[in-house]
Amino acid sequence: MRGERAADRGGLAGDRVVAPGSIARVLVAAAARALRGEDCADLGHPGTLARFAGAPEPVRRAAAARAAGRLALNPDQASELDAAGVARWLVDQYPRRRYPGAVLGSPHGAAMHLAVALGVPWLPAAFETIMHWVRGTVDRPAAALEHGAALAPRLLAGNPDVHVRQVHCPASRGALAGATVSLAVRWRSLPAAYARFLAERLDPGAPVLLLRDARTWPVYDAAPGYSFQAGSPASGLDPVDFHPDSHALRQVLRSAGGDGARWEPPRVSGPQDHAEHAVEPGFETSLRDWAVRRGHPLHRVLFPRPESLSAVIADLYRGWLRRAGKSGDRLVVECGRLLDPWQVVRAGLVPYWCENATRRCVDAVEWWLAGSEPFSSVDVLPESPGLRSPALAGLPQWLAVAAFGRRRRAVDRAAARGYPVASVPTRRATEVLRSQPYDLPAPPPLPTATAVAALRAGAAHQGLVVC
Repeated sequence: MRGERAADRGGLAGDRVVAPGSIARVLVAAAARALRGEDCADLGHPGTLARFAGAPEPVRRAAAARAAGRLALNPDQASELDAAGVARWLVDQYPRRRYPGAVLGSPHGAAMHLAVALGVPWLPAAFETIMHWVRGTVDRPAAALEHGAALAPRLLAGNPDVHVRQVHCPASRGALAGATVSLAVRWRSLPAAYARFLAERLDPGAPVLLLRDARTWPVYDAAPGYSFQAGSPASGLDPVDFHPDSHALRQVLRSAGGDGARWEPPRVSGPQDHAEHAVEPGFETSLRDWAVRRGHPLHRVLFPRPESLSAVIADLYRGWLRRAGKSGDRLVVECGRLLDPWQVVRAGLVPYWCENATRRCVDAVEWWLAGSEPFSSVDVLPESPGLRSPALAGLPQWLAVAAFGRRRRAVDRAAARGYPVASVPTRRATEVLRSQPYDLPAPPPLPTATAVAALRAGAAHQGLVVC
């Protein structure tokens, strides 16, 4: 990625800190390329293990752990992490010009597509970093908490303006949950680099959109500025499924090389808190204060489930394309990191983004398609999660999604070949979408007022809150 810069205080470079392959990192890279008129052909997915697709599971798990180890930070580097430097690295990836607005918030592929349609940058309210866990194990969340609790004070000492959420989830990370710890670092106020970027690059009075993931999860508040959650809504499972007696959990742990009998999560007291992709209240407050002082309208959107926002943005794209004289009848169903916003616009496609390959996500796109005007073509890009889980959709369900196409029905063969254990690089989406017919010129940028109206129109039946 471009714009690499070390922190002013000598900290680690942003591209070293932000976890390779993390969704926020991929979305920023994709959005920045689209605003430059480029696709994602140069975006790989470090740690791709396609060559191990036919290997026994212990071999694949070991290979995944080794790959993660090469990319993770050492525990001693926790004190070198500079969240302010990460914010500078993120904004530096965008072309140096004026923009008619900005989109910020929780990582979501549809939010990134919205930003590209508006012709504005997308910026995350948090980033993920991974750190080594020597002698770690997937089936002992209490041990993961102990390790993370030793790392968090070092990180927070140099970054008092962030909250650290540790996520231990074998159902979404597989064997990697026993080789590394995953930390979601959430800014508690608008980073100075973001404030400067918005002040210097936004047109006078340009609107700002803040999109927030409103999902909740049982959370253990371990210390000021640091919290822990066992499991994740992104796993496709429910909190009850992470109980020691859960059959689904035992299946997941067996697949990840663990033992369900040893699973003892820390006891959670109090109501559920917002999950890892939430926006910190202080971030929203400081963004609102900044917008008021600078005279920029701020629109806030809360979505209860990722698929709710995906459906509204897909409908918005269809209307945007049709107003520009295009058919709006060709759909691409993206999944996880398999996306390319520039190729979507170049081909005049309607994008629907699935957070991952869980049944819950695929059920949602099927229901949306069943209630939508038919599409002449449906292309599906299923991202392999790299592990087996009872929550995952099978290939027949992905084929059923493609079957909604009236003339063309396609599930990418390369992505499907090793599904669900062999991943493909992000650039695979570019390779697939490049084969789509050109539909140029691209529509003129979508006015923010039109986008907000579409979000409000979809709020009632998708459960969004727009204010």
